[in-house]
Amino acid sequence: MEPFDHQKENERKGSSRKWIIAGLIGAVMGALLIVLIIFPLIGEKADKSPLDKNPLKQSNVSAAEGKETNPVTEAVEKSMKAVVSVINFQGGDMWEGTEPQRAGSGSGVIYKIEDGSAYIATNHHVIKDASQIEINLNNDKRLPAKLLGSDPLLDLAVLQVDSEKIDHVINIGKSGDLVPGQTAIAIGNPLGFLQGTVTTGVISAPDRTIPVDVNQDGMVDWHSEVIQTDASINPGNSGGALININGELIGINSSKIAMDGVEGIGFAIPIDTALPVLQDLEKFGEVKRPYMGIIPINLADIPSQYYQNELQLPVEVTEGVIVRKTEPAAPAGQAGIKQNDVIIKLDNQEISNVVDLRKYLYTEKDIGDTVKIIYYRNGEKESAEMTLTEEESIVQE
Repeated sequence: MEPFDHQKENERKGSSRKWIIAGLIGAVMGALLIVLIIFPLIGEKADKSPLDKNPLKQSNVSAAEGKETNPVTEAVEKSMKAVVSVINFQGGDMWEGTEPQRAGSGSGVIYKIEDGSAYIATNHHVIKDASQIEINLNNDKRLPAKLLGSDPLLDLAVLQVDSEKIDHVINIGKSGDLVPGQTAIAIGNPLGFLQGTVTTGVISAPDRTIPVDVNQDGMVDWHSEVIQTDASINPGNSGGALININGELIGINSSKIAMDGVEGIGFAIPIDTALPVLQDLEKFGEVKRPYMGIIPINLADIPSQYYQNELQLPVEVTEGVIVRKTEPAAPAGQAGIKQNDVIIKLDNQEISNVVDLRKYLYTEKDIGDTVKIIYYRNGEKESAEMTLTEEESIVQE
């Protein structure tokens, strides 16, 4: 057996240590190389990730401009300059040397520019009894406005101004496709001096029906179909714009429920309903509606003791419209309708009250159409046909 050579063993161990050290150095260098190559790629992907936590990117803030943008601000920017203040002046007498005094204010929406004129939609109640009307633009310029026409039934009015100083018209949307929960943005002039106020909410109900008393006699004259929203609509917002997230006009702000304990219940006239009315007001100064020529009363509004006695109605007839007065030259008079006749149907549509009668005439019929009247007279069911003419008054059908 050979003797153990300590010198050779030390040389062998020294050689092994050199290889181990070299391997460790190589591993470290390889790891550093991987870090230097891969980490920049990971960082590049992170910049593109939708989960980026950078608040500047998340809120779309321009470092140069210092402005935050989001869908609501973009919608408001598109439409804000088309919303104006409407100022109602009343009184004034040239002979007495008095000037018209500011009686109130509301809002309006520039919806059209044509042939040197701009057309502004607002509410009838905003300009009611005005002897002079002015609009205040978004840039605080004031212009005199001419009232082309108004409709108390739908609470709409159209104003005309010179378009020379007007640059913005609102984009018209559609109200027929609205669903609950969609974003709703109201723009107007609350309290008469907070011009350009923006409030946001949602569409609470796209097709709510509310009663309307046009002549303030305590009787319902009409059931208006409106958009309900929880976007704040305060006094002065009337006539302003209700817009969607695209900045399109979907309604004309009209009213709110103002009661203790009630918040966030406002109403707007759907733009699909408003446009035909605005066109009539532009062209004719009034809304052209079919006309029967009677003064109608709800049968339910008279004491039931008269149903079988004076009117001789069958026991089962408890709803309808009783004719209080008719004009001989009007369509109903020409068809032979007389006082105390009780109308229960127009064509095949049952008529339970005055609102039903008006709604059928105004939404289903045109001037010149023929309508079949089913009615009771002296206990007998009878029928007649009439040809509708142009309406002369909203309180006479």
